[in-house]
Amino acid sequence: MFSRWSNSHHNKENDSLQQESKIKELRAAIGPLSGRSLKYCTDACLRRYLEARNWNADKSKKMLEETLKWRSTYKPEEIRWHEVAVEGETGKVYRASFHDRHGRTVLILRPGKQNTTSLDNQLRHLVYLIENAILNLPETQEQMAWLIDFTGWTLSTSVPIKSARDTINLLQNHYPERLAIAFLYNPPRIFEAFWKIVKYFMDAKTFQKVKFVYPKNTESVELMRSYFDEENLPTEFGGKAVLEYNHEEFSKQMNQDDIKSANLRGFDDKLQCIGNGHSGSDVAPEPVCLAPSAS
Repeated sequence: MFSRWSNSHHNKENDSLQQESKIKELRAAIGPLSGRSLKYCTDACLRRYLEARNWNADKSKKMLEETLKWRSTYKPEEIRWHEVAVEGETGKVYRASFHDRHGRTVLILRPGKQNTTSLDNQLRHLVYLIENAILNLPETQEQMAWLIDFTGWTLSTSVPIKSARDTINLLQNHYPERLAIAFLYNPPRIFEAFWKIVKYFMDAKTFQKVKFVYPKNTESVELMRSYFDEENLPTEFGGKAVLEYNHEEFSKQMNQDDIKSANLRGFDDKLQCIGNGHSGSDVAPEPVCLAPSAS
């Protein structure tokens, strides 16, 4: 719908009016909401779903309704750190202490640090951290950036294809337009075999956001550094910052964020003592692209 954008002030105003009209159309289509569904479906939220479906209100409605149904059963906003902390002991996924040049929250993923075997729990851990990244976005930002370090990764430690597909579908379908960019740093050549299969699960929008970076490929390195201050970028990604994951300190931070999340969403304090993360009521709130081998 908005395929041609003009620099003229007049056309920009028209585009904005068209977008607002689409948001109203989608809101009318999904009908009256209440509880967590109402709180989740902000105008910004509806805009993300419309963008993900090229501003087609019917397709956006279907996508959003599926997310609301998923959130009502999975209850991602009710997951607490103590339920998934064992998954994070090696720091295989964690929220960085720095932001990118655009103020986006950064998740660091280190698949070579895999320490568990339950695919369901691994996905639950990732969902928790995606929700946490969203919780910690500045008011002017809605997206996050991912840095993926392949040190220690092998085919034997990689997730099964089905799990990779489920993860991609989760991100694309339930966290649309939450990922701004994902940098895969120095993946081994053997990763290409895995990637050739996994990439077909991605839609075009997601695929374009995934970038391969190789230390000897200047163009790819410069692209990554255009997103990150070299002083903040960890040495594992060719930067100057020496960062060591401290599970105890990170756990303290996550426990504090759990309290902040409960307060913001109006949950009862008892939720912080829930063991299975599946209690609560009604519906509620909401996130990888890659490239060819180095030349």
